[in-house]
Amino acid sequence: MANHKSSKKRIRQIEVRKENNKYYAKTTRNALKAIRATTNKEEAGVLLPKLTSMLDKLAKKNIIHKKKASNLKSSIVKHVSSL
Repeated sequence: MANHKSSKKRIRQIEVRKENNKYYAKTTRNALKAIRATTNKEEAGVLLPKLTSMLDKLAKKNIIHKKKASNLKSSIVKHVSSL
């Protein structure tokens, strides 16, 4: 158990960040699932900029790796262009 004031604060910070990261990851997974499930090109065209923006923000905050974000964007653009 933590005895120092700073280590107790660090534990609190970690818990808050873990909750935020879990929320971001779940939101991103849901958005990816929604765009992959769509068969309408216009609807996918509306969702695509929002999803790419979301992935860029997560990569910028180091929640996901920048290359993972790039790979996801690439696969989604490929999917949307094939519709």
